[in-house]
Amino acid sequence: MFVDEARILVAGGDGGNGSLSFRREKFVPRGGPNGGDGGHGGSVVLVADAELNTLLPFRFNTRFQAERGRHGEGANRSGRSGADLEISVPVGTVVTDEDGLVILADLSTPDQRFVAARGGRGGRGNARFATSTNRAPRRHEPGEPGEARALGLELKLLADVGLVGLPNAGKSTLLSRISAARPKIADYPFTTLSPILGVVDAGSHRSFVVADLPGLIEGAHRGAGLGHRFLRHVERCKILLHLVDPTSPDVDPVSAIRSVEQELARYRPSLARRPRVLVVTKFDSAQDSGAIRRIEEYSVKKRIPCLVVSAVTGHGLTALIDLAADLLGSLRAAASAAEKGGARVKT
Repeated sequence: MFVDEARILVAGGDGGNGSLSFRREKFVPRGGPNGGDGGHGGSVVLVADAELNTLLPFRFNTRFQAERGRHGEGANRSGRSGADLEISVPVGTVVTDEDGLVILADLSTPDQRFVAARGGRGGRGNARFATSTNRAPRRHEPGEPGEARALGLELKLLADVGLVGLPNAGKSTLLSRISAARPKIADYPFTTLSPILGVVDAGSHRSFVVADLPGLIEGAHRGAGLGHRFLRHVERCKILLHLVDPTSPDVDPVSAIRSVEQELARYRPSLARRPRVLVVTKFDSAQDSGAIRRIEEYSVKKRIPCLVVSAVTGHGLTALIDLAADLLGSLRAAASAAEKGGARVKT
């Protein structure tokens, strides 16, 4: 089961108390204080794990507490510090505060770590307070409580290419033809209820990850349909393949394109500027060539690449894969050049 939202409670371990102790041994007339310090409490740490792809483990297990520190003892023995509690989360997990208003961490790379709740400091034993004027201190400190708070976890898939479009535009069928993924395919809308990933082999040692995302409907930016649960997975995609179905007699294809564009822009303006390719699907079933012509004219007007494909016959699929791989290669090269330029400026 794909779960992309969770709420958890995390608490660091309490620090151990400092010890109140005096050295009392035979033939040692002046023993003095020897109370040891308490150990520090363990912290709760979130670790990004590339092997995970869902927040399902947090659906029922929502409380996590690290180990507390041991109390200090006599003979200047300090208490053992509590062990940190490491919690594995999928790569792409965004950690927010309880209300979801403040982003605390974005775990977008494997093995990235975030200290979600720090352990409490151990208290000092009375040996710490001995001075030349106070040789028998009875002061010692209790351990500090560990940090405790509620957190929100949101998973945003890490995919290179996102398939967007109205319901029943052919996204799942296309993904099944260009990758080894096997999403549910049916002749009715909303067959995809959660994002599905597939790896595409573009040849020449090139590959990329494609996400089949649930169909977008009008009002999605306000939460209609799957709403934000759909749209937040688009944010990390480097390019978008905007699928358009020209076979529906009741829907104008250009109006359908504009509807999806408006929902993307209203949710996040940057998505409207994301590199995009218009993909005219179901070419094998298209009876109205005028619909395809109107889509191509719109793509020329908006300066958006446009391809006509058929997932059934395979028409245009190779060209589509090559175009997506080339666009991704250009973006990666530009990002690498920008990083090198920034490094030279810093030095």
